[in-house]
Amino acid sequence: MTSFPLNVLFLCTGNSARSILAEALLNQIGQGEFNAFSAGSQPAGQVHPYTRITLHRHNLKESTLRSKSWDEFLTPGAPKMNFIITVCSSAAQTCPIWPGQAIIQHWNLDDPAAVVGDEERKQQAFEDTYQTLYHHIQHFITEAKNMVD
Repeated sequence: MTSFPLNVLFLCTGNSARSILAEALLNQIGQGEFNAFSAGSQPAGQVHPYTRITLHRHNLKESTLRSKSWDEFLTPGAPKMNFIITVCSSAAQTCPIWPGQAIIQHWNLDDPAAVVGDEERKQQAFEDTYQTLYHHIQHFITEAKNMVD
């Protein structure tokens, strides 16, 4: 039987929007039962400004979030992951083999950072992604708890 907290790694290509939002959301919603992390195959090197705006709008802690490579989680001493969740098709296609017995899931979400248009349209794309992730994570928490009970 697995015990809490469970470690969850959200993977994306740039690790600047979707995976960062997911990390912040799960750390907030699953507080105490989940430790969420995020990383990218080709990290952008910074959190997208609209990601920060969206997190701030929803009162989620964002000061410690950073864009990083998934290589950090493949080194000796890295946290052992119980779940790996890819949030874009590129990450799912290039995902490395993870040590241990992590359960791998895929949530294919459009990249809000790729949306073209005015400020309102771009902010709405990030808000839509946030809402989609919120619902996915609510379902995931229930599902994960059932798996370990």
